[in-house]
Amino acid sequence: MATINDNYLKLKAGYLFPEIARRVNTFTQSNPNAPIIKLGIGDVTEPLPEACRTAMMKAVEDMGDRSTFKGYGPEQGYNWLKEKIAAQDFQARGCDVDPSEIFISDGSKCDNGNILDIFGKNNKIAVTDPVYPVYVDTNVMAGHTGEGKDDGKYEGLVYIPITADNNFTATIPTQKVDLIYLCFPNNPTGAVATKEHLQAWVDYAKANGSIIFFDAAYEAFITDPSIPHSIYEIPGARDCAIEFRSFSKNAGFTGTRCALTVVPKTLTAKAADGSDVELWKLWNRRQSTKFNGVSYIVQRGAEAVYSEAGKAQIKALVSFYLENAKIIREKLTAAGLQVYGGVNAPYVWVKTPNGLSSWDFFDKLLQTCNVVGTPGSGFGAAGEGYFRISGFNSRENVEEAMKRITEKFKV
Repeated sequence: MATINDNYLKLKAGYLFPEIARRVNTFTQSNPNAPIIKLGIGDVTEPLPEACRTAMMKAVEDMGDRSTFKGYGPEQGYNWLKEKIAAQDFQARGCDVDPSEIFISDGSKCDNGNILDIFGKNNKIAVTDPVYPVYVDTNVMAGHTGEGKDDGKYEGLVYIPITADNNFTATIPTQKVDLIYLCFPNNPTGAVATKEHLQAWVDYAKANGSIIFFDAAYEAFITDPSIPHSIYEIPGARDCAIEFRSFSKNAGFTGTRCALTVVPKTLTAKAADGSDVELWKLWNRRQSTKFNGVSYIVQRGAEAVYSEAGKAQIKALVSFYLENAKIIREKLTAAGLQVYGGVNAPYVWVKTPNGLSSWDFFDKLLQTCNVVGTPGSGFGAAGEGYFRISGFNSRENVEEAMKRITEKFKV
């Protein structure tokens, strides 16, 4: 008889965002005319930049001509895209990243889970708390954890609290860990990491033979020139870090799907016999076996991000969402709520008022304001008592949502 992967049974009943959708659907069935504004899931709302659309339409025309038609492309991505990424996203910032070390994919969420394919079962894994749920759930699925506990944590993982008490920084662990998930600008808190903080992590990783998974999906929202956009701006990072990036939030590719992962060729980990193995070779083998690459049309759209017109349009798009975050931050602060983030990130992290739990605040906002956000507890135990509000929406909706919330929750 066929058997299942029992690790899936360890997962909580519902992934965070489907649970939000379930509660919203239940409410709308009873209140079909409620004018709901969704500021929960980090999905973009504004159209794809014109430069990207134009490039993609041209690519569609290419597919209609035998002389320019493209079938299977390289699983690692086309060199003309990788060369622009290497030059403009990394080398321009002093990062030693070669185009051959860049792998184009259909999403950094996918890569953050898929990267576990090339690592062993016995690694000690550290995650921040609160945390993007994918980091935890994919490790549960892969059998890298024990059972889930009442507080939402899983046995076998090392949790690093990110709270107001430590200024939302990821404290270096006192014990040895092997794989470390870091996300900056942080999802969900909106916190950023200084060069000094990232240097401390790189130094720790090198001293302990650890690998850092650095999720830089929101780097385009950094406005402070002192904050690094890439972990490869930190000396020594090539020897201990893999970086994940995405076109989803800066260029609006959430529905189009394009991202990238950087695996330096100098990066190694240990085999069972104690020998050093190049992770680039393993990831290349994994991608070549399990992935057929991102479509030619989408990659041409991503390439247009690096054109002069594309860069101007991306800058305007990012500025638009940052202005939304600023409005959220300022309106909620004026209402007396404790607010964090929303400066170098599109997310605002709010302390729930009057001692409400994260889910109670979610339900209250939904029912009294018809506004949807994300309960902080869904990101981990340290997120309890907090709430994430996203700047990804229209200006009209953001302003209306803030009007409703501040009228109901002025403290």
